[in-house]
Amino acid sequence: MLWIKAWHIIFMVTWFAGLFYLPRLFVYHSMSEDAASIARFKIMERKLFFGIMTPGAVLTIFFGMWLWLGYGASGAWIHAKVTLVALLVIYHIYCGKLLLDFKHDRNKHSHVYYRWFNEIPVIALIAIVILVVVQPF
Repeated sequence: MLWIKAWHIIFMVTWFAGLFYLPRLFVYHSMSEDAASIARFKIMERKLFFGIMTPGAVLTIFFGMWLWLGYGASGAWIHAKVTLVALLVIYHIYCGKLLLDFKHDRNKHSHVYYRWFNEIPVIALIAIVILVVVQPF
């Protein structure tokens, strides 16, 4: 079980690294005006989303489900955690939609929007860690 938990945590860190960094790239991309910078951001965003974030998300969920179904967990805290993870999956998918908007030069948001958007995974991470460690209910 400890190996499964370790892999779950490793891939969760990988996923969150992407969730923290991709919106930050969106901030800088939305402020860019020269073609070279815009092209560079498109490459960075694509590689981060498909090469790091998405595999991290899939493997985090895989190992998390293995832990939950294979070893069990009970209490309302696990349902709250699963709900937050589901919301993070929706956030992840929305990041993919924003990535496509940037790819096709259809961005409709300012850098200020992305600065606020970047805070959502921080709040989710804090809540999830507290739920798992403290198990308040």
